[in-house]
Amino acid sequence: MTGAGLMTVGELSRRSGTPARALRAWTDMGLVYSAGRSPAGYRLYDESALWCTRVIGELRGLGLTIAEIRDLAAVYLGHPGEPVGPQLAALLRRARERTDARIADLQELRERIDQALASDELAGDALRDTDPRRGAVLDLAPRGKP
Repeated sequence: MTGAGLMTVGELSRRSGTPARALRAWTDMGLVYSAGRSPAGYRLYDESALWCTRVIGELRGLGLTIAEIRDLAAVYLGHPGEPVGPQLAALLRRARERTDARIADLQELRERIDQALASDELAGDALRDTDPRRGAVLDLAPRGKP
């Protein structure tokens, strides 16, 4: 800890578990406030920066993007005293939709894996035996989203 209870980005990184690169980016975006700079030019942070990194980490853990967190912060800072719950709920619904889509993609992948595992052709050389007339188990043509 530096003087007056201030931390450098490295100290904040160690205490929060957040990479210093992310902390610098979040500071540049206005998500984490710097208390200024040291005489050597290092960014300095106070204890409130730890709170900010925890909140950002929790929101990221719930599936929100940094852009969504930035939008939520703008509402929070732009309208002091107004609840951000409705905005947060909308963002969480959007994160849930993205999660549901990823789950569906993973379930489709699991089904394809199960089909490949159930095939009798795995006993042979499935990658060499790709003659379409024989219906090889591994179809190497691209599937799904680009």
